[in-house]
Amino acid sequence: MLIRVRKASEVKPSEITARRVYEARRNFLKIATGAALSAAGVSLFGVPAAHAGTKLSNLGKSRYSTTEPVNSLQDITSYNNFYEFGVEKEEPAQMAKNFVTTPWSIAVEGEVAKPAVYQLEDFIKPHALEERIYRLRCVEAWSMVIPWVGIPLADIIKRLQPTSKAKYVEFVTLHDPARMPGQKRSVLPWPYREGLRMDEAMHPLAILAVGLYGEVLPNQNGAPIRLVVPWKYGFKNIKSIVKLRFVEQQPATTWAVQGPREYGFFANVNPDVDHPRWTQSKERRIGEFLKRKTLKFNGYEEEVASLYAGMDLAKFY
Repeated sequence: MLIRVRKASEVKPSEITARRVYEARRNFLKIATGAALSAAGVSLFGVPAAHAGTKLSNLGKSRYSTTEPVNSLQDITSYNNFYEFGVEKEEPAQMAKNFVTTPWSIAVEGEVAKPAVYQLEDFIKPHALEERIYRLRCVEAWSMVIPWVGIPLADIIKRLQPTSKAKYVEFVTLHDPARMPGQKRSVLPWPYREGLRMDEAMHPLAILAVGLYGEVLPNQNGAPIRLVVPWKYGFKNIKSIVKLRFVEQQPATTWAVQGPREYGFFANVNPDVDHPRWTQSKERRIGEFLKRKTLKFNGYEEEVASLYAGMDLAKFY
């Protein structure tokens, strides 16, 4: 697929250096070797689980990044939807402080040539890390601009070799009420599940993030690994992933099960289709006073609209 990138979002070629990308991956893997120290209460990244913030230096820059001003680290880490750690925005930062993410494994199942249970460091080892500065639009009509550190999802999928029967990818979050106290309440059907059609998952904009702001991903933002699909509403961006399943039928996803009249499988950002209880035409960028107009596909229309050619976008909320 030929992806046309907006000139406004391009990074100068001089900023894209293969050596720097390689060194970023190597640096990340050095940090990740701390997994062997988990018995001593040390996190995957070689620091106590309560002290995320290890720098990931020499990151490659992506031509898919927006040039919009990013939100502050304080904004991004203190205003979160992560119901596994509470339903209020400030709760995840507090309740996830001691969330231990080491050891961490990811199961790969279904219609795929390489099903296995992978340790996180092995799952990411073959891939280069890069910074992707993306807009994030929540279905609740607020937004941010976030500098993620991640890996193209398509690269991982290619390595796992899905079969011709794989039409969708299902993602599943950790289910452990002892570690995720929000799961003790029946606010959602646990574990959290999300899914993408295969062509969506293979799109160059879709990534699995392991960091933000050049640092290891904080617990409240979905540590140690989460999905980022910038043209969709935030609830599609599943956190703390423990399973990928390649399936033939469209998987049931958490919010579509919880509120089928309000949330759909595709959940593409669309200012022309209101939520049943509020408008989606405008959004509040965190840190700004005035609201701004919401962009179709969250501003990524040129890149992703072809994925939905012929579909009734008003129907697939």
